[in-house]
Amino acid sequence: MEDLNSVYNDLIMEHSMNSYNKRNLENADFSEIGHNPNCGDEITLEVKLNGDKIEDMAFSGHGCAISQASTSIMIDTLRGKTIEEAKEIIKTFIEMIKRETTDEEELKKLEDAIAFRNVANMPARVKCALLAWHTMEDMLNKKANNGKGNIDCCH
Repeated sequence: MEDLNSVYNDLIMEHSMNSYNKRNLENADFSEIGHNPNCGDEITLEVKLNGDKIEDMAFSGHGCAISQASTSIMIDTLRGKTIEEAKEIIKTFIEMIKRETTDEEELKKLEDAIAFRNVANMPARVKCALLAWHTMEDMLNKKANNGKGNIDCCH
């Protein structure tokens, strides 16, 4: 049986090199820039909603393999979810990376995003993995407040 870490590494490399989620989104309802001043990673997330459901998402920008793959996998994970479901998944991802949750049942909802579990062991990469998730969280919070703006990562 293949080592799970190598499966996860393959998934991360695949998403960082040829992400079909890296594109412009026509008629996006929301757009948010996320920036990590420590390493220069910068992404723009675009979201199209259908009621309270995330109909589609896309991103553009540049950064390391971890930030790019994390953004792409987040999009796959959140597409089709309601805003409330998305907020819950984002919260769980952030808790996983910060080692605040290790509950396997809880982590299942992350789907492929669980591939970033070992990033918790690499402090220099934590902000890279969290950039898109914090940006999306801030965008959803602003949507609730009808606001706009740029986000500097990370909390």
